[in-house]
Amino acid sequence: MFEKVLIPTDFSEYAQKTLECIGDIPGVKEVVILHVVDTAHLLKKGLGQDLYIQDARIHLDEMKNQLENIGLKVKVKIEVITGIDVSHAILENLNKEKITLVVMGAHGKSLIEGILLGSVATDVLRYGNSHVLIMRHKFGQRHGDKEYEKSSPDIFSKVLLPVDFSGPAMEAISRVRDLKGTKDVVFVHVVDKGETQVEIDTCIKEAKKRLEDIAKDFRGEGIKVKIHVLTGSPSESIISLAEEENVSLIIISTLGKGMFRELLLGGTARDVVRRTNRSVLAVRARKG
Repeated sequence: MFEKVLIPTDFSEYAQKTLECIGDIPGVKEVVILHVVDTAHLLKKGLGQDLYIQDARIHLDEMKNQLENIGLKVKVKIEVITGIDVSHAILENLNKEKITLVVMGAHGKSLIEGILLGSVATDVLRYGNSHVLIMRHKFGQRHGDKEYEKSSPDIFSKVLLPVDFSGPAMEAISRVRDLKGTKDVVFVHVVDKGETQVEIDTCIKEAKKRLEDIAKDFRGEGIKVKIHVLTGSPSESIISLAEEENVSLIIISTLGKGMFRELLLGGTARDVVRRTNRSVLAVRARKG
């Protein structure tokens, strides 16, 4: 499922912590590490392009060695851009390199620490055609310095799967069954419509039955399963439940039951990815 992975990096500490988690992703064989050089940004900073690229190559080689030491095939690339944005360069490389999964940190070298998802990651999620894993790292404060904890060990061990019973959501479920290392699965369906309490209760009852049917296959493979049927805002419910269950990862389809199925990122998926402080795997539906 994730044989060829692209890692865009800005050499930030957050990006380095994301790199450390690659070995925990099941099925990875090849990795492309990409650094995009924005010449306009270099000029604003008063930096020389040649010296900057030389320094970037040194950093990339260090990252390459780090991943090769765990048995991965690694390619490093530097893209120099003028007049286009970083996300466009990343999206072009998705197609060139036939990437299966993009792994990105939720933060980079932004001045605004409070932003939950950077603009580059947002664009890759909206316009890319690969699966996207957005990594979030916990950190604490020690003597005024930021100290990140490695939050990725067994990242696929306990996953939260929102289910709206659409085709893409059911496809995401089938993909999870193929993952190695998943020990616990939390299924959640959110009832957000109903004119009367009787109608709402009926929807809840039907959803529980359908989730129990799905759970049987997972339990048969020795995976622990919990089921939740909630009411209210889907994104709010998913984000809150992820904290309550202390999941290692949220796996969500980028398409749901919306009217505009051609959109690459549905409203619920967009809100969850932007606002949760958990890592999120956004799964693309197969074409056709």
